[in-house]
Amino acid sequence: MANDLEHGSQLTFSSTYSTTIQDTYQQSTMDAAIENIKQLASEAGHSARQPIILALTKLIYSLETPDDTVQRIGGLPLQTSVALTAVDLGLFRLLVEAEAGSTGSLTLAELAAKTGAEAALLLRLLRYLASIGLVDQVSKDAFKANHGSRNMTAKVAESGLRHYFYTCCPEYFALPDHLKRTGYKNANDETQTAWHDAFKTDKGPFTWFADKPDNMSYFNDYMAFRRGPELGWLSVYPVREQVPESWPADRPLYVNIGGNIGHQCAEFRDKFPADVLPGRVILQDLPHSIAAALATPGVENTVHDFFKPQPVRGAKFYFLRGVFHNHPDHKVKLLLKQTMDAMTEESIMLIDEIIPPAIGTGLDAAAHDITMLAAFAGAERSEEQWKGLFGEVGLRLVRTYVYNEASYESVMDVRLL
Repeated sequence: MANDLEHGSQLTFSSTYSTTIQDTYQQSTMDAAIENIKQLASEAGHSARQPIILALTKLIYSLETPDDTVQRIGGLPLQTSVALTAVDLGLFRLLVEAEAGSTGSLTLAELAAKTGAEAALLLRLLRYLASIGLVDQVSKDAFKANHGSRNMTAKVAESGLRHYFYTCCPEYFALPDHLKRTGYKNANDETQTAWHDAFKTDKGPFTWFADKPDNMSYFNDYMAFRRGPELGWLSVYPVREQVPESWPADRPLYVNIGGNIGHQCAEFRDKFPADVLPGRVILQDLPHSIAAALATPGVENTVHDFFKPQPVRGAKFYFLRGVFHNHPDHKVKLLLKQTMDAMTEESIMLIDEIIPPAIGTGLDAAAHDITMLAAFAGAERSEEQWKGLFGEVGLRLVRTYVYNEASYESVMDVRLL
């Protein structure tokens, strides 16, 4: 019997040893693969980023159990909530600032002293943030910044989180019941959307913003910080080549229809000063946007409802960025007609929109599309859909200029038939 026990012990040891060797080998192989992926990702260009993220995300999802998937998807609002709390407390900024220090981390006691929050609460928040990769826990009561933390200190992250939490999330939560109530039909009534259900209002989002200055500020800041002028239509469209040398200084050159508070006008005038490209630069939007508009030299800030006849006639460029996706097809055609009625043969309508591909649309564009559905009964339209709409009203698409391949952001050169 002693021999049997000894033999069994040897088998157990041998099995355990083999398992340990196998685990060590697998871990070493995995570490090497991860380092290789990191190297390849660091060398990838901007347009390759999203496909890499999608491939790695799918790999992670392939390891999930059904409960893992439910916890991930069901917990997404919690991620937004806790991350916003951390932004409000300044946790990310404090940890990033500490990176240059001797330890590179901060203890709970230090964070409590700096934020005024109770250490016990901070532990719970930071432990959760570590579990979703936004901070690193280095000991029982110390945390440090990582790449996610640094991302969360960007102005676009702070304003974007507030915009999503306070403005977008309520309409997302209302969407399932709204679609069920409307018989799961594609939305085409901009006066009855998930937005109206969520906020219990008869106002559309931009009218609603007039009485909600905080929400309007979050939206404006997020739109302003989302991308710099280097990722804009001016980086790809041949403006100079389209404007005759003799263009008069008193003639409308660039009309930004629905231009919010004027960031696009400011970028246009910055790139093409009046002494370089003469002509009037005009911003148009509703009263509450114009009241908050930038005071850019050389830009005329004017109130206009773009569903009414266009008062500025014969301009070279009528520019609309992210305007049409806020509306269903029948409103898009009305807006197109109101603008084209003011155009001459020299005029060009420039339509700046997300134009998703027919196959393989990325997360950002697909999410924008559902957000437009929920808030406006609008959509992110394919180039084929755009051509159909243009043809119905008497316009033609001359060319589409893609300036951000990763998110399909493009400007369309559209002219009279």
